[in-house]
Amino acid sequence: MLPFQRITIIGLGLIGSSIARAVRAHMPTVRLTGHDGDPDVRERVRALDLCDDVTDTAGAAVTDAELVILCVPVGAMGDVAVEIADDLPAGAIVSDVGSCKAAVSAALGAALPGAIVIPAHPVAGTERSGPEAGFSTLFHKRWCIVTPPADADETAVVRLEEFWRALGAHVERMDAEHHDLVLAITSHLPHLIAYTIVGTASDLEQVTQSEVIKYSAGGFRDFTRIAASDPTMWRDVFLSNKEAVLEMLQRFSEDLTALQRAIRWGDGDALFELFTRTRAIRRSIIEQGQDDARPDFGRTHE
Repeated sequence: MLPFQRITIIGLGLIGSSIARAVRAHMPTVRLTGHDGDPDVRERVRALDLCDDVTDTAGAAVTDAELVILCVPVGAMGDVAVEIADDLPAGAIVSDVGSCKAAVSAALGAALPGAIVIPAHPVAGTERSGPEAGFSTLFHKRWCIVTPPADADETAVVRLEEFWRALGAHVERMDAEHHDLVLAITSHLPHLIAYTIVGTASDLEQVTQSEVIKYSAGGFRDFTRIAASDPTMWRDVFLSNKEAVLEMLQRFSEDLTALQRAIRWGDGDALFELFTRTRAIRRSIIEQGQDDARPDFGRTHE
């Protein structure tokens, strides 16, 4: 039995359009309604036939929904929740896909008092954006972290978990604050470092732009992939999860200082020990199926 028969997706970029495609693939009898604040995106979604209905307002999209998934930048969650509040059916579950959970939970709770709000975060994505960027297998074997409030209805939580499992995801529950701390080091800080490195390279007067591009076949190329992620989304992530990000950034700065000292003093043993530990972490990620073990990250070279 399907956990939901009528699902609404608000925000039809990479994640929202991937959810729509995955629902089509795994739950073809579910009726999908979509909305995006951008009229051009709505027209593209209609042309791609991603949803059964595409509405011009967020409120119209939720009138008969059993599950509403907000796939908008975390800074916009509260405003969108206000838009749907008057039209949200009693008993409908409201969830999201945001990378910050404490701030989103607070915003949705304030905008939708009395509603069933169960935040979630599918830990999956690419640097691309827009409805054309989505694909149905984005969540396969990836983790979706569900962060229900302490008083959440257990049946509703289980239904949401079953929904994500049906899309091919692994599911785990987590406290919202703990989620934000974990994601600060595994996702948010790496993005901040990538943005900084790419920005530093572009500012160096000694290195021309053509040289940066020409010699980007190594590590710099992979930083540019991360740094190409959606600017609005990541601006909101850093502002919404600033306490955890700043804590992890301080830890990183201290470790970077220790690494700088090891290089200055010629401490090869310290460098070797660090690189050995980090290599083991990479192997563990591959063993858990969270990345490709093929050479060059599985890139083709045709």
